[in-house]
Formats: sequence, C-alpha cells, structure tokens
Amino acid sequence: MSATPHPLSDESLNALFSPFLNATGVVVAVSGGPDSIALMHLLAHWNSPSRPPVFVATVDHGLRPESAKEAAFVVREAELLGFPGAVLEWRGKKPETGVQEAAREARYELLANHARRVGASHIATAHTLDDQAETVLMRMARGSGLAGLAGMRAARDLDGLHLVRPLLDIGKADLVVRCQKEGWAFIIDPSNANERFARVRWRKVLPDLAKEGLTAERLARLAARAGRAEEALDTKAREAFLRGWSQEERAFAAAVLGEEPFEIALRVLMLLLSKAGLEPDFHRLERLEACLERLRGAIAEGRALRLTVAGAVLALDRRGRLTIAPEPPRRRGRPDKG
Repeated sequence: MSATPHPLSDESLNALFSPFLNATGVVVAVSGGPDSIALMHLLAHWNSPSRPPVFVATVDHGLRPESAKEAAFVVREAELLGFPGAVLEWRGKKPETGVQEAAREARYELLANHARRVGASHIATAHTLDDQAETVLMRMARGSGLAGLAGMRAARDLDGLHLVRPLLDIGKADLVVRCQKEGWAFIIDPSNANERFARVRWRKVLPDLAKEGLTAERLARLAARAGRAEEALDTKAREAFLRGWSQEERAFAAAVLGEEPFEIALRVLMLLLSKAGLEPDFHRLERLEACLERLRGAIAEGRALRLTVAGAVLALDRRGRLTIAPEPPRRRGRPDKG
C-alpha cells in the first residue's frame, strides 16, 4: 500500500485547493508571515488547468512603522510569482482598545472590496491548525456555546463572497519548515509575541496544554465535532421555527419554545431575533439563556410576559403568541416641559 502523500506536497494541492476550482478569481490575503507566504507559493505550485486567476492582497494596518515596507515586500514577492499584488490601507483613526478586533473587521472589509474590484468570487486566508486551537481556547474562556467551540469554518460566506481557509488542518510548524526548505522569504511580525494580545497569551499556553494531551490537533478535532453538532442543531431549529412562525400575524406560536429541547429552543429564539432585524450578542449567551428560561416558565403557566434582551422587546400574550420588535431608543434625562 502506498503512503498517503503529505498535504503540502505538489500531488496533494488539487485536493487542498479544490474549493477554488469554480472560482472566477481568488484574492489571497498575505501578511508576509510564513503561513501566508507558504499559501501564496503553494498556489503558484498548483498546476491545475482549472486554476482561476490569483490576486495577492496585503493589508497595511498602519499600526507599526515597518508596515509599509513589509507590504511592499509582499507585493514584490507576489509579482515574482506572476501574481498581481495590491496594498490595501486601513486608513482613519485607530481605536485605543480592541485594536486587533477592529483590525480584523477592517481587513475583511478591505479584502471583500478588493475582490469585487478584480472580479474574484473567493478570498483565501492562511489560518492554520494552531490558529484554530487558539480560537477554541479563547472562546472556551469566554464561556461560548457550541457555535463558538466550532471555531473557524474552513469556508463561509463573506458579504456574498466565499471566504476559504485551505490550511486550517495544517500546523504552522509544517509551513515554516516548507518555507525554510524552499527558501521562501518571510517576515516575523513582532506583534505576534506581544502579550498585550489575548491570542498571544493563549499561544504561549498551548505547549503546556499539549504536555497534558490537549494538543492543537485535539482542539481542532473538538472544533470539527462541535461544528457537526452545530449544523445538526441549526437544521432542527429551522424546522421548529417554520413550524411556529406565522407570516400573516408576524408572530410565533410560543408553545414550540416549550416543546423543544432547550438547545433547539434557544436557537429558535436567535432566529426570531434575526427575523426582527436584530443580531443577538453571542458573547452574552447567558442573557439569552436566562430570557428563554423565563419565557418557558411563562408558557408553561399560560401567563403573559414582556421582557427585553439583545436590543429587542419580547411580548408573550395569554394566547401563547410571541412577538419581537426592536427596543425603542432610551430617553436620557427628563423631557423638556417647554
């Protein structure tokens, strides 16, 4: 029996990059670090006749003096491979707190806008197995539910585009080794060692966890299993939502929330909030759980209830109909009596 080829070998690239076969173009996000440099070079090695056009984009966040020089390095490396390169600048005032989260949001927005400009349907990022493990740990620490434990998805929608993470099952060390072996130049970002950032602190904890058996591979496996459970629960929740929703009355038969298992009912509540044009804060899952507990109690007792959660007013009447509307803006101070 022949050995299974390494996932980074040239013969494995067709499987690794199969999500791009029907793409009109792929924008590759390249920071200059070993992960994204490896992704760029592997795409250049990909010899499929169906390979779509590849465009390299690097985001200059303007957070460090070296960022412009590093962005120019990425563009030069991309053009040496025959890929058009572009620098996307994050302009404007930067926040004093939560800068990494703001930078991530800005980065995805810039990449999506660039993809539309060049006619690309897909965006590729170089998130690795290690990134997945760190994400799961961070979300566990925040008390996340299954959706958070599922970590990053290998593919998801991004404003109508396809965001794909082809290296999500591959360890960072493998990518560094490949870069060193091939002589692919890369940059070391000093912010990756700055313990101001939670992700860096969790990264430093991982080796100790691995000694106890909680390896990056096992955390990623947990994420995959949580993702499968999440998908199944979401399917059942959508079925329950459709069973209880009345388009004519714009109301929901609240009995469904009492009949379904708690986890399904919780997801139905989230769907109801989305239906009302609201996005529940998944980082405050406890509030939604407490809200559902109160609703289920009122449903069982046949009484009316009115409460607010996630910017919404939920009104349950004695007939068992539940309506949801955005919470009105709060008045500050006393009204002017004129």
